[in-house]
Amino acid sequence: MTAESLDTLTPHPTIGIAAATTDLSKVYGSGDTSVVALDRVSIAFREGEFTAIMGPSGSGKSTLMHCAAGLDSFNSGSVRIGTTELGTLNDRQLTQLRRDRIGFIFQAFNLMPTLTALENITLPLTIAGRRPDRQWLDRVVTMVGLSERLDHRPGQLSGGQQQRVAVARALVSRPAIIFGDEPTGNLDSRAGAEVLGFLRDSVRELGQTVVVVTHDPVAAGYADRVVFLADGRLVDEMAHPTPDRVLDRMKAFDARSRTS
Repeated sequence: MTAESLDTLTPHPTIGIAAATTDLSKVYGSGDTSVVALDRVSIAFREGEFTAIMGPSGSGKSTLMHCAAGLDSFNSGSVRIGTTELGTLNDRQLTQLRRDRIGFIFQAFNLMPTLTALENITLPLTIAGRRPDRQWLDRVVTMVGLSERLDHRPGQLSGGQQQRVAVARALVSRPAIIFGDEPTGNLDSRAGAEVLGFLRDSVRELGQTVVVVTHDPVAAGYADRVVFLADGRLVDEMAHPTPDRVLDRMKAFDARSRTS
């Protein structure tokens, strides 16, 4: 493949679908010690929608997110961001796609301790040699409630404030989709609710697409839909979730696994 930019390699994303997998399979190891982490998973993440991925430990939910976000390789099937097939990209192009079209929020905040909150927020753009859209930056900073903390370094911020910086960093480049892997796992319930509220607001007010992996029914209750994995397969889906409904569904999965 040539060294053309992604913009010339691929058309604009398909309207309605921010990312999708088709028959996605991932196997760790080989022979008798091999473990099937994903078994022909096909799923679409719609634009402007908040999706939560849930399932028991070892169900493949984090592996699905990592493969869909271009952070991990896969054995077969396909992954698309818009209409860009990740399997057709070389390492440089994949790095560029992750930088320009995908936002990431993880359980560990992954902030640079020597940089201010503002410098951490704009770091992806700085690395890419781009200047932030000041109007968009101001809107994002206001939404996550950091206007008065931009000159503070991470060590001067609470855990919830640090994760707000991470949310703003993910939003600042206006990515096609944001992936979060247990983004509130290191936060207390109040700070976690604030961060989830900001993600919810980013979908409602900014038209963002958000996909998070979580084990928490309360976190899943912020989503527009929840998809459930078990043994590497997509086994169920719930629209308009509430924490109680999600918890009941997870209990049903647990009971089924004990009797199988």
